[in-house]
Amino acid sequence: MSSPSKRREMDLMKLMMSDYKVEMINDGMQEFYVDFHGPKESPYQGGVWRIRVELPDAYPYKSPSIGFINKIYHPNVDEMSGSVCLDVINQTWSPMFDLVNVFEVFLPQLLLYPNPSDPLNGEAAALMMRDRTAYEQRVKGSNAVNSPPTSIHSVQMSFKTGLSTYLSNLTFKGSNTVSKTCILLETLTPTLAPPYPTKFCEKYAKPEDVGAVPEEKSSDEELSEDDYASSDEAVAGQADL
Repeated sequence: MSSPSKRREMDLMKLMMSDYKVEMINDGMQEFYVDFHGPKESPYQGGVWRIRVELPDAYPYKSPSIGFINKIYHPNVDEMSGSVCLDVINQTWSPMFDLVNVFEVFLPQLLLYPNPSDPLNGEAAALMMRDRTAYEQRVKGSNAVNSPPTSIHSVQMSFKTGLSTYLSNLTFKGSNTVSKTCILLETLTPTLAPPYPTKFCEKYAKPEDVGAVPEEKSSDEELSEDDYASSDEAVAGQADL
């Protein structure tokens, strides 16, 4: 494997280990998508953009090509194509930089300090120079369109993980499996987005079991066969939620 290939692989692994969501475009390691969050204390805070990255054969001696997939309102980004002004990276790029620098230095600096004197979006540049407040309001309005799309999925995954863990370690007061699940849901309320647990309990649980407190088993106690059976029933029931 050539030195540039090793460097591409190493930098990509480093980016993934830095908790960035990376999605490969093909079997190679030269084209991929990265989810980029708008920097804090900027008009872009709260927005999430998918960035297409293409590493040239000469990387790291030549800078990566980057572009926004979803629209962003910015003087130095073409609103239709998502292309970024080449000067943003090319003028300061050196082989000492890596992909993490792109997403932790170059792109945050681009959004924090737009350059309206060298625009790719003339309308955004003109508005920024004419009325900075109106420009920032326009940016924040576009952030709502680019908010994280996976928040509901994340809540569901947290719920399923927490449910399986709790069912293995708790016994519940009450004989109905659904009621037991309802009691569990109430213990997980801080993790879940209300009113999901409340609606579930009101619809399915027995009234006398709502609000009951689960009893924790000690680490030395083993679950009985009945406990295992009820846990399995509850997990099976939740798989359909």
